[in-house]
Amino acid sequence: MSLEWFDRVSGELQDHLKSICEKYDRNGSMIVERGSKHPRIEFYTELEDDERDYFSSLFFDPYNEEFYMESFDPDLGQISKVILSDIEDIIDAVHESFHNYLEEDEDDDDYDYAYEMDMDDENDDLDDPDGENSDIYEIDVDWETPEVTAYIQDNEVEVTYQFGIVQETGDGVLKRINRIRTADDDLIKDETNFIFSKEEASTIIAMIASHMDSLSEME
Repeated sequence: MSLEWFDRVSGELQDHLKSICEKYDRNGSMIVERGSKHPRIEFYTELEDDERDYFSSLFFDPYNEEFYMESFDPDLGQISKVILSDIEDIIDAVHESFHNYLEEDEDDDDYDYAYEMDMDDENDDLDDPDGENSDIYEIDVDWETPEVTAYIQDNEVEVTYQFGIVQETGDGVLKRINRIRTADDDLIKDETNFIFSKEEASTIIAMIASHMDSLSEME
């Protein structure tokens, strides 16, 4: 196991990206996370209040001494790994990810992220009992996967999950839908949404993976 190739690429990558892409030179930055099992390089842009908007992650497998990126196939519902054999492939992949990110950011400008207030009491069903108007915050989500069935039993109980990205913040959303059909053939639907950041995702995955053997199957 050696990190020599990882350290070499990490040292050269920033200058290479700046030289081939003027927009990246103005907006793009990278940070090296060397301490994890699979070291990685995170690419991001600076937002207001010193926040970061991550647009790409480059991983390194120290056992096989190879770089790779992960992508999600919404049709198959699976994560695929793309091996990048040399630094030219790495530069091209990051460069492409950055421009895809810029295009998505431009598309997001077509949406309105605003609080909506209905000042007409006759048309506002969400007014409180005191007659004051309520603020409604609309969150637009790009659903990256279809609903995936996690559990089903005798056509009476079904649990599905769906993963999406909040357009405004880039946070992840995990939607859980629980459907129960009663003896009277009524369908009860319970929906919950869990929002998390990219930094939280790896911790959540690791915690679940470490305790899978302790979980019991649904009955």
